Amino acid sequence: MTPRIALAQGIQSLGLTVAAGDQDRLLAYVQLLAKWNKTYNLTAIREPLRMISHHLLDSLAVVPHLHSGTLADVGAGAGLPGIPIAIVDPHRRVTLNDASQKKSVFLRQALIELGIANADVHAGRAEAWAPRQKFDCVISRGFAELARFIATCRHLVAPGGTLIAMKGTFPEDELGSVPPGVDCSDVRRLRVPQLDAERHLVFCRCAA
Repeated sequence: MTPRIALAQGIQSLGLTVAAGDQDRLLAYVQLLAKWNKTYNLTAIREPLRMISHHLLDSLAVVPHLHSGTLADVGAGAGLPGIPIAIVDPHRRVTLNDASQKKSVFLRQALIELGIANADVHAGRAEAWAPRQKFDCVISRGFAELARFIATCRHLVAPGGTLIAMKGTFPEDELGSVPPGVDCSDVRRLRVPQLDAERHLVFCRCAA
């Protein structure tokens, strides 16, 4: 199976509608990852088909669960899930954040080369970030365990907004360490096409 067919089948399985041009941009993003990976070590996954399942489809699986509004991807690393989300949802404003200057350089270059106009990059530690406008959603893919993610990022969320943690297996122990005043009871199991592994989304809402 080619990466193009794998991506198209995965998108169909997720019930998403993604224009052909945006599918081309998703595939171009994978090529960009492979190119920069040689010097920047952005991801341990190097095979194109595994990048489709473990990176693109894993990121796109969250799209049906997001409510509308601005999104910050904290600890974005190589741009996951923020870049795939920005590509398939061009009306959503996405900000990619990473503490690494090298990764931030890659993120900025990726946005330029892929022509992603609805996203920007903030380089620096999340706990020191003071955005002019807070975000409706703040998402993290493997950034930290749940309590630390909340402590580090809750100040970035607008009133009524949501912290969203992407997890593998059901994070029972982490849920037991959630601080008072934060409701993380909304945990949803995801089914990612072509990926034989558990995936969960944890939605955390902070008391005003």
